[in-house]
Amino acid sequence: MDTSYLREILQFYRSRWRMPSYAEIMDITGLRSKDSVFKLVERLVRRGQLKKDRRGRLIPTTVLGEIKILGLVEAGMPATAEEEVLDSISLDDYLIRDREQTYLLRVKGDSMKDAGIVEGDMVIAERATVAKEGEIVIAEVDGGWTMKYFRMKKGKPYLEPANTAYKPIYPEDELTIAAIVRGVIRKY
Repeated sequence: MDTSYLREILQFYRSRWRMPSYAEIMDITGLRSKDSVFKLVERLVRRGQLKKDRRGRLIPTTVLGEIKILGLVEAGMPATAEEEVLDSISLDDYLIRDREQTYLLRVKGDSMKDAGIVEGDMVIAERATVAKEGEIVIAEVDGGWTMKYFRMKKGKPYLEPANTAYKPIYPEDELTIAAIVRGVIRKY
């Protein structure tokens, strides 16, 4: 029975990109009390099928799931290939270093297109307050938020776009790093 409830909870997550509240779990599962929902959640957490963050909010045990690696594909000249399962990996483990510090942001604009990040992509961002030169960061600069390369010039930080139509951003007052971009997700 818990399996069907878990399926409903994860379906909610996949459609809304957030976990349901206890009241929403009550609605989607048909359970009649918050106490029943609490007991269900505790069973699922005990079994490792759900997790809670530091604040007690629900998080799924996997965000992206596991996928088979079928082999290699040539990106140059065509070559013969056989399909064989080489391995499987958890995309969560591959893309996410620290689940509690990681979140997704949808990209708006084209200032990072030459880095392969275009409007509509989702970037995987990991909270951080410092960055290495050349990392792509999410930063607040002079009261506005942006995603750019983090650069230094004569000991002063600035942000550099990956599109020649845009100019580098040199902060007038303050530049605060909020996160480092760890990956990009694009659906075709």
